[in-house]
Amino acid sequence: MFQIGVFATGRGQGSRQLVQAIHEACQSGHLPARIAFVFSNRDPGEFEATDGFFAMVRDMGHPLATYSFRRFRAELGDDPDWRIKYDREVMRRLESFEPDLCVLAGYLMIFGPEMCRRYTSVNLHPAAPGGPVGMWQQVIWDLIEARAPSSGNTIFSVTEELDKGPTVTYCTFPLTGGGIDGAWSAVEGIPVQSLREEAGEELELFQLIRERGMVRERPLVVETLRAFAQGAVRIEDGRVVNARAEPVRGVDLTDDIEARLPRSADAS
Repeated sequence: MFQIGVFATGRGQGSRQLVQAIHEACQSGHLPARIAFVFSNRDPGEFEATDGFFAMVRDMGHPLATYSFRRFRAELGDDPDWRIKYDREVMRRLESFEPDLCVLAGYLMIFGPEMCRRYTSVNLHPAAPGGPVGMWQQVIWDLIEARAPSSGNTIFSVTEELDKGPTVTYCTFPLTGGGIDGAWSAVEGIPVQSLREEAGEELELFQLIRERGMVRERPLVVETLRAFAQGAVRIEDGRVVNARAEPVRGVDLTDDIEARLPRSADAS
């Protein structure tokens, strides 16, 4: 059976929800795969939120491996190669596992070159291909500043070049209709910098854009893993290819994602 490795810091709800979605898809048979392991770069007892994540993973019955990068770095002191050495220790601790694919589910560490070569991995970016770059907060502000009519989510291959691996799958969605039009009207003519300073992330438009992206993140991850498990897409020699080994520039899963959403997903 197709083996999935999960790297997750486990700090927030995003990690929990992604692992939960993968777990439930495997349990239902929708995703013909199993979670081989979950790895976190924190240790039990470091943070209460992460401990809750660990408990969830154990309750699900998945192998859990942890190793605190904070403790590792403190032990090495000012060693400039601590990241490389940390990655090597992580790989040593996971050497008994042979995942077919790894997914970064809120993993707050950069995969170094050796990790990239060891594990075929994918990550999520909260924008459509060619869209804004950076953390999700910056993406949303850039969308607002551009008065963007649509956005999306992208799953990309993790490479040594940070956040610039080839697109594997993606979905798109509108930023109009269903009540968001009024939120756009409310900020008409107001500079983004003013919106950031006065309302910040509590801005209604900011929240609505975030909600439309988040509701599609979990289905996109699951459907992407399903495509890998079924052989519809894979990564070979740094290229994304289809079942016929033909290079593809990302597979559009928009229709699949929309079909799995509740009808009220964009009602607000």
